[in-house]
Amino acid sequence: MKKWMKTGLLVLAAVLVLMQLIPIDRSVPTVNEGDDFLAMVNPVPETAKLIKSACYDCHSFKTNYPWYASVAPVSFFVNNHIQEGREHLNFSTWASYGGEKQKHKLEECAEEIAEAHMPEKTYTWMHAEARLTEEQRKSLSMFFDALRMTVPHRRYQED
Repeated sequence: MKKWMKTGLLVLAAVLVLMQLIPIDRSVPTVNEGDDFLAMVNPVPETAKLIKSACYDCHSFKTNYPWYASVAPVSFFVNNHIQEGREHLNFSTWASYGGEKQKHKLEECAEEIAEAHMPEKTYTWMHAEARLTEEQRKSLSMFFDALRMTVPHRRYQED
């Protein structure tokens, strides 16, 4: 092996080792459990289980980090994915959304699931429990759509 290749591999190994020292923020704010989507909506157990397994890791403060989420650079990707997911929708703070915002979020949930955009493929590769059958997709999409019709109108402040 040429000297420059050995040097390159050593530098790469050193960078990967040093990356492990960069901490990932996994802090979770204190939230009222009663403000959580599942606590407020109280769906049937089968539906609650589907939502937890397919949505909650990225869209709530109840994330279960897998072992590989502690290894950089994968940890950076996973953390960024979770932070972006929570920015778009956070089931843990459901009560903070006003009626119109809840309706909009429920409409998005129904569409994203029906169109197989959620859960994302990058997530389901490593989380078999989040892979939805067509029947489960249809059921969840219908659940979110039906729930949207029951949300009372309340104003909210824009983020």
